[in-house]
Amino acid sequence: MIAIENVSFYYGKHLALQNINLFEDEPVIIGLWGRNGSGKTTLMKLLSGQERISAGQLKIHGLNPYNNSEGMKYITYMQENHPFSDIWSVDDALRFGSYFNANWDQELANSLVEIFNLPRKKKIRKFSKGMQTMIKIVLGLASKAPVTILDEPTNGLDAHMRKQFYAALLETYEEDPRFILISSHHIDEIEPMCEKLAIVHNQTIEHYVEMEEIKQQGFFVTGEKGKVEEFLDNKHILSKQPFGKQLKVMVGERLSDEWLERARDVGVSIEKAPLQDYLVEKTMVKKEVH
Repeated sequence: MIAIENVSFYYGKHLALQNINLFEDEPVIIGLWGRNGSGKTTLMKLLSGQERISAGQLKIHGLNPYNNSEGMKYITYMQENHPFSDIWSVDDALRFGSYFNANWDQELANSLVEIFNLPRKKKIRKFSKGMQTMIKIVLGLASKAPVTILDEPTNGLDAHMRKQFYAALLETYEEDPRFILISSHHIDEIEPMCEKLAIVHNQTIEHYVEMEEIKQQGFFVTGEKGKVEEFLDNKHILSKQPFGKQLKVMVGERLSDEWLERARDVGVSIEKAPLQDYLVEKTMVKKEVH
C-alpha cells in the first residue's frame, strides 16, 4: 500500500528530507508529528504526488504518485489550508469530490454535513476556521480513498465537534479499513485514534512506533534537589526545572514498576509525562542538560 525507501527531497539546494523509510501493506491509522519546519508538510506533498522525490523510491499501490493520474485514484490529501475555489459552496465541494474519488460515499458525505450542521449553499470562503475544517473532514472521510491524508483535522473545532470527528473517523475506518495519515501539532488530541506514530525530526522519520509503546515513554521526577539528582545520577534526563529547593526532571524512559519502587525508597514523587510534553523535549535542539 505504502512503500517509502531511502527517500530524500531538496527544495533547490536546500535539503528538506533525507533517508525517509516507511512501509505498510495493511490498513492502519497513523499519527504524524513533528515540530515546525521538521518536514511533515513536505512528506505529505510527496505522498500525495504534489512534489517529486529527489532520491530513493516512493510507491502507492505500486505506483509513483508524482504526475500520475492513475496513482491519484488511490489518494486524498486534505491540506491544512485547503485551496477551495472562492465560488464553491458545500454542495459544489461534494460534487467535485464525487468526480475525483472512485470510492466516493455520498451517503456518508450527506450524513457528515448534517452532523456538522454545515449550510450547503453558503460559500466556503465565508466559513469560519472551524467550519472550513469540517468540510475538509467531510471530503476526506467520504472519499474513502485507500490512502487518506488529513492535515491538522481538528483546527478550529470545539470539544463537541472533535468528538464527532473522532467517532466518524473510527466508524468509517471500521467499515472500510484503509491507510489514514493524520498530521497534527497536538498529538494528545489524535492519540486515541492512532495505532502508530511517525515522528519527523532531523529531516527524517526518526521514530515509527506503535502508539501504545510511545505512550509509555517519559515521566517526571520531583523532589528535593539532592534526592532527585542522586535518584537519577544524571542519566536519561530530557529536561530540568528547578524551583526553590525542589527539582522537577523529565526522564526519557518507559515508566516501569522498578522506577516507581525506587522512587518510593528514595522519597521522590514520580508521574507520567503527557505524550505531547515528552515529544517536545525528545525533539528539542538544546545543549546538554546540567
